[in-house]
Amino acid sequence: MSQHLISPSILTADFLHLEREIGMVNQSEADLLHLDIMDGHFVPNLTFGFTVIRQIKSISEKPLDVHLMITNPDRYLEAYRDAGADWLTVHYETCPHLHRTIQQIGELGMKPAVSLNPHTEVSLLEPILKELNMVLVMTVNPGFGGQQFIEASYAKIRKLRKMIDETGAGTLIQVDGGVTEANIGDLLSAGVDVFVVGNTIFAADKPLQVISNLKKA
Repeated sequence: MSQHLISPSILTADFLHLEREIGMVNQSEADLLHLDIMDGHFVPNLTFGFTVIRQIKSISEKPLDVHLMITNPDRYLEAYRDAGADWLTVHYETCPHLHRTIQQIGELGMKPAVSLNPHTEVSLLEPILKELNMVLVMTVNPGFGGQQFIEASYAKIRKLRKMIDETGAGTLIQVDGGVTEANIGDLLSAGVDVFVVGNTIFAADKPLQVISNLKKA
């Protein structure tokens, strides 16, 4: 791709002033708004549910990039669509009938994506690559923001990039976890298209400038 997409994650935003934080993203050069949905079962953390997503949707000027870190996501696909999800990511590790899940996401009018935990091999997605808008490679263990980037992710990303190019799938590669202004250039070179960035943006004194820097990487 000639350009890359930035998807700020509100996981580390100031939830006491969430409207202000989303307003900042609206004003920025960001392309998406990333929502991490956690159930305290698949990952050891809880975030928020449908009511908050609907409220975010009502003020966000960016498409909602919703990442489900939950067990049994199939039960709730339509509910997430109704709450406002534009892109919907499920985890490979939680979907025993992944192909059917991906088809249902698309039929509901959302862009289907699959996430892989750090230990999950990218080759497992080869049979369905052409049906995915995006593959999310977790570059930290899912559950908490502000973690350190796992360096072994580079090899995994390059392998996935090669798979996508060889199959002509056109699938985007997204990364989530430990993305900074210092490593975004190396990640771009490895083949990443979409960057989920949380703490680097929301802990910054000038978050708008950080987003601009990330877009110009």
